[in-house]
Amino acid sequence: MKEYYPEGRLISSLENRKIISSPVTLAQAQASETILEGNVIMCDNLRNMTVDLGCMRGIIPRGEGAIGIAEGVTRDIALISRVGRPVSFIVTAIKTDDKGRLYAILSRKAAQIKCRDYILNEKRVGDIIEARVTHLESFGAFCDIGCGNVALLPIDSISVSRIAHPMDRLKVGQSIKAIIKNIDEEGRITLTRKELLGTWEENVKMFSPGQTVSGIVRSIENYGIFVELTANLAGLAEPKDNVYIGQQASVYIKSIIPEKMKIKLIIIDSFDGGKASPEIYFYEGEHMERFEYSPPDSYKKIVTEFSSGY
Repeated sequence: MKEYYPEGRLISSLENRKIISSPVTLAQAQASETILEGNVIMCDNLRNMTVDLGCMRGIIPRGEGAIGIAEGVTRDIALISRVGRPVSFIVTAIKTDDKGRLYAILSRKAAQIKCRDYILNEKRVGDIIEARVTHLESFGAFCDIGCGNVALLPIDSISVSRIAHPMDRLKVGQSIKAIIKNIDEEGRITLTRKELLGTWEENVKMFSPGQTVSGIVRSIENYGIFVELTANLAGLAEPKDNVYIGQQASVYIKSIIPEKMKIKLIIIDSFDGGKASPEIYFYEGEHMERFEYSPPDSYKKIVTEFSSGY
C-alpha cells in the first residue's frame, strides 16, 4: 500500500533526485505513473507552470495544475502561489521542442487525483496522517494532506487550550500530525489534532503544586485569567492588573484538582513576547477510535468518538 505525502516531502529524496536527473528514468516514471516532485520556477501569463527537472524543463499546462482549475472551481491563485515551491506531478509525455531540446509535459492534477482516491478508498475516520499547514484563516488552518490536496483543521480542533487565531499555535509550512475527523459525501476532509496532544492527566503530570512555571495568557475574564501551560492544558489565575492576552506569564501553581479538572494559579509576573510551549505528541499510533480527555474521577467528561464510517 503506497503512502502519499504533502508537497515538499519528496523533492530532496534520493529516489526523486535520481529519477528527474535523466530522460531515461523520467520515461520509466511516465510508464509507471510514479509521482515525483520538482520546484516551480515560473508561471506564465496563461498560468502554465514551468518546473525545473534538472535534466530538462517540465511544463504543467494550466488545466493540469490542480483539481478544479479547468472547471473554474479552483482559482488561479492556487497555481501562481506555487512559484518557488515544490509541486507533485506525474509525467504524461516527453517531447522535443523546435530547437531539438527535450521537455516533459507534467500533470499535478493527475497526482492529486491518485492521492485523493487513495485517501477516500484506503483511509478512514480516526486514521492519523501527516499534513503540512498551507494557509491560516481565523476559523482554522488549511493543510496539505498529500500532493496538494487540502483539508481543513478547524480552530477548535487545533488544541484543547483555546486560542484566538490559528497563528497562535501554527505557522505556514509547518509539518504536523492530524487525525481524519470527517469525510463528507463530496469527499471533503476535516481534520483534528488536539486528541494527539495528550489527556488532562498526561499533561498535568508534568506539573506539581508549589512550582513556578511559564505559560501564555489566553483569556481574561472578570473572575480570573486563563493561562496556557501546554497546548492541551490551561489553569485559572486570580485577577491581576496590567496583564494582556498573548503575554508570557510566570505562574505559581497553587493547587491541582483532578475531579474538577482545575489548576489554580497565581501570576507572579507577565511580559510581552510570549511563545507557546513546545507541543508533545502523546499518542504515537496510526489510528484512534476514542479519546477521553477528562480524568476517570472528573465530574465532567470530555470525549471524542471517531466513527469508522463517513
